[in-house]
Amino acid sequence: MTDSPSRPVALVTGAARRIGAAIASHLHACGYDVIVHYRRSAHDAERLVERLNADRPGSALAAAADLADPAGCEALVERAAAWRGGRLDALVNNASSFRRTPLGTIDDAAWHELVDGNLKAALFCSQAAAPWLRASGGAIVNLCDVHTERPLREFSVYSAAKAGIVALTRALALELAPAVRVNAVSPGSLDWPEEGIFTDAERAATEAAIPLARLGNGRDIAQAVEFLLRGNRYVTGHVLAVDGGASLVSR
Repeated sequence: MTDSPSRPVALVTGAARRIGAAIASHLHACGYDVIVHYRRSAHDAERLVERLNADRPGSALAAAADLADPAGCEALVERAAAWRGGRLDALVNNASSFRRTPLGTIDDAAWHELVDGNLKAALFCSQAAAPWLRASGGAIVNLCDVHTERPLREFSVYSAAKAGIVALTRALALELAPAVRVNAVSPGSLDWPEEGIFTDAERAATEAAIPLARLGNGRDIAQAVEFLLRGNRYVTGHVLAVDGGASLVSR
């Protein structure tokens, strides 16, 4: 591992759109150079990188990888670390798959899509990044979901995969201490996805149950990620709920 610039380097998975793009943009504004990972959203990733590089030339890189494949995780991390001469300060495991899996319809393909796209990706990216993060005294932030504690009906596989990320966060916090801190952000309901996953009635009921009376957004999550990366260096193994208080009430 060689000398590197003074700016810290962050790899954000699933960063082309939505929450991941907000996290990458916020960390960039905080002074990080960022690697914007994507799987299929090349156009969105390149547009984001172009915008970030317009603000600070040479400070962002788009990188494609299939994180369901451990070799893809390793190659992504190696490329990210090599970009700045062997430096990696932060890994944000944001990449995620999300869809309904009503009991009776679950098959092996659904299991692999949701578990591989969430838990497996986070594990193998973290494993690949660990040597670089130990060298820099860096940190990992995983994205889980408040519904790991209170699962959504018909989302059993997704809920199980995200619950695995909570367990992974705590296990890695022990295994990588004291050099690397590992925490998680647990988002509540955010700006609704473009896909029609939820009905209008489900959306209305969810929004009505939030004590802070609004959906969360990417900036809310990005600020929490920044805090866990550098706002307090005596926090590890923690899962921070960012849900407007929704987990305090029952529906």
